[in-house]
Amino acid sequence: MAAAVALPAYAQPEPSGPPPEAKGWRAVTVAEGIDKPWGLAWLPDGRLLVTAKKGTLHVLEGDRFTEIPVDGLPQVFSEGQGALMDIAPHPKDGSRLYLTMSTGTEKENRTILVRGRFENGRVTGLETLFRAEPAKEGTQHFGSRLLWLPDGTLLMTIGDGGNPPLRIGGMLAREQAQNLDSHLGSVLRLTEDGQPAGDNPFSGKGGVRPEIWTYGHRNIQGLTRDPQSGRIWANEHGPFGGDELNLLERGRNYGWPEVTLGRDYKTREPIGRTSATGMVDPRAAWTPAHAPSGLAYYTGDRMPDWRGSLFSGGLASEDIRRIVLDGEGTVVRQERLAVGRRVRDVKQGPDGFLYAVTDEDNGRLLRIEPE
Repeated sequence: MAAAVALPAYAQPEPSGPPPEAKGWRAVTVAEGIDKPWGLAWLPDGRLLVTAKKGTLHVLEGDRFTEIPVDGLPQVFSEGQGALMDIAPHPKDGSRLYLTMSTGTEKENRTILVRGRFENGRVTGLETLFRAEPAKEGTQHFGSRLLWLPDGTLLMTIGDGGNPPLRIGGMLAREQAQNLDSHLGSVLRLTEDGQPAGDNPFSGKGGVRPEIWTYGHRNIQGLTRDPQSGRIWANEHGPFGGDELNLLERGRNYGWPEVTLGRDYKTREPIGRTSATGMVDPRAAWTPAHAPSGLAYYTGDRMPDWRGSLFSGGLASEDIRRIVLDGEGTVVRQERLAVGRRVRDVKQGPDGFLYAVTDEDNGRLLRIEPE
């Protein structure tokens, strides 16, 4: 395992309950009817695409969703937390769609990255670009969000594999997050063809997966970038409590499971330390659990007072957390937009509004507007 790099010391965030309610907004239902929507993405022509847990892809047409045929999609393993997950059109060729999904069986499954072309109302030419190693069993912790970077590389998040007593390779699954010979519990940086980016921090080092960009993560389900500062933000599920907001930097170790504010689900005992030299502390922590999912950095003009804030969707909390940052990326305060439904993804649309999808059988697309 590569040695951790020392970082400047930041004050460890204190766990806290729900923040105060945000004011001056309302949620408007734009459309509904998708069975457990998961990821949102807009095409260059302004059309919205939405993935769904069981393996379907949809396009918004007016106030209705239409299912898009996807030729050759591998069988989606959608049990538990498995799903057809995130979607990210290529930044220079929006007809090329990149999707993450879990595939396999309960006894052997993994997260993969696939690519296809959306033309004439269907997706064709699907190919598998990347497969997370090692395979795992169970139905937990697949990740998986995608984020294109300005240099044309693609970030992809992979969960740690699951909770105890699940074991992988002779160790608890969660310990894979500190194993650099495993993709589990890490953020990967890939080329557009799914290969490791050549200047990744561990390229050329023996016994280390060259795709790894950061590690020590439990289960990232929100990923976004501030286009002005270039800061990359992620929110991830902790265990019992201890959900985190992290500022990602290449090659860094984010501690899981050696460092966490959360506790073991069964015993309620502490899992590790609350902080350690060389491991990066979160910029915010949520206890009790927020269960963060999609994450957006807002740059729009529809809600000008919100510009420069992060917005984190919450599954357990059934809200969206507004996270106010200062110029150095320090969390100044938080407030909540109480949606009253499990929020799976949050994105800023091309019209400058925030949009969210709800994690339910009759999933809704919500637009966040001034009240």
